[in-house]
Amino acid sequence: MNNVDINIPDILAKGMYHRLFPHHLEIIPQINEIYELALAFYESQILNEDEICLNGAYFARVGTKYTNHFRICAGDPLRLPSHASSRLKSFFLKNQFRTGYATHGLFPYRGKFHPQMVKALINVMGLKKGEVLLDPMMGSGTALIEACLMGIKSIGFDASPFCQFMTQVKLDALTIPTAPLHKALQSFQPLYQFFTKNSGQPDQGSKIKNHKRKPIDGAVCEVETPFRHDDSDQLNELVGSKAPEIYDFLLLAFLDSAGYAERSNRKPPLAQFQAILERYVFAVEKIQGAISETGTTLAEWEVKTGDARALPASNQSVDGILFSPPYSFAIDYLKNDSFHLNAIGEDLTSLRDQMIGLRGKTLREKYDLYLEDMKSVLSECARVLKPKRFCTIIVGTNDHQLSKALGIDKKDVASLHKILVDIGSKYGFSPVRILSRQINGVANTMRNEYIVMLQRD
Repeated sequence: MNNVDINIPDILAKGMYHRLFPHHLEIIPQINEIYELALAFYESQILNEDEICLNGAYFARVGTKYTNHFRICAGDPLRLPSHASSRLKSFFLKNQFRTGYATHGLFPYRGKFHPQMVKALINVMGLKKGEVLLDPMMGSGTALIEACLMGIKSIGFDASPFCQFMTQVKLDALTIPTAPLHKALQSFQPLYQFFTKNSGQPDQGSKIKNHKRKPIDGAVCEVETPFRHDDSDQLNELVGSKAPEIYDFLLLAFLDSAGYAERSNRKPPLAQFQAILERYVFAVEKIQGAISETGTTLAEWEVKTGDARALPASNQSVDGILFSPPYSFAIDYLKNDSFHLNAIGEDLTSLRDQMIGLRGKTLREKYDLYLEDMKSVLSECARVLKPKRFCTIIVGTNDHQLSKALGIDKKDVASLHKILVDIGSKYGFSPVRILSRQINGVANTMRNEYIVMLQRD
């Protein structure tokens, strides 16, 4: 073929999407990475049209019918306070269909999944309604929330009690009564005082670089009462409810505001609490309205504090596994969550000895213990997963710290995703597909993370 035979206008008019997808499938807005296009293509091949409408992650319409994902995400994005930076506002506008929808936006946990990607992976793994998804390191509960909205049962474990608490709140918020929440908005000041009495006052700006005061692990004032539910009568006076899920929801908003106060001096903690509480209530009402409008039936879930190296689950009892292990020791989750863990009465010293990626003293010891722990995790995943089903791992490579730990150049560091594939092969896992995606949140530590799909032989 020579240039005379090429009809350039005809080629350009067809577009790339229409070469991958039928004309009646309209792609969701804001897709701009190759891994997203790949997952969308897999969804179009694995799901039928009804399934795309119900649970598809990367399609806006099937013919004239809008998908549930589009309907859940459409409208105003996550509500942000007036003092929020233009960069933050722009992020949520650009990522309206990726993250921040449903109850995912309650608490900005570091290293969390992109919910839209998780939804697509659940579809690509072939999970159907009534089947069971396991997340052995659930973090902020993204996989469980998506599974719940998709009608897929889920089980989640995490070594951090704060992760268990946070995930439970986000799942409860899908059905929580909203009348007490509106009363909470009217009583935000006495509510803030109530929680500072029980959980402590955050040290504002303590996690800003070059902060003048020495950072303190936990509250800077003595906590007068133990964690949770002991003052339900006082809470009832403020919001008209004694329900534990109301208490926990409001406490998470307070802990979120405490985290912001530690990282920023822009607004006083009370103003942060008011703004975050408004955002939480907006998110709850939006997703509950979408659940009602779409006729979504929520699936069952089980959330527990547990060790991924010794899962309390029966052999071959789950239909799919999806998780993100720590990026070796790139993020110190205990230090990051110190105020929150202290507020709920947890001992950080004992937790450090239990959490994968934090055990050990030197960098080399941390690395060696991390690999030993991941062997146990993958062995357990192989034990509880049904044959021929999929275990998907999302992990980045912390080249900078690993090169220090191993005493070698960064270019010679073995990528963690390749190491995990090798470990998995010893327990009957075969790699089926590996996708790469860019990291935005911790790009100073890692530039890419990998979606590793393994099949149980």
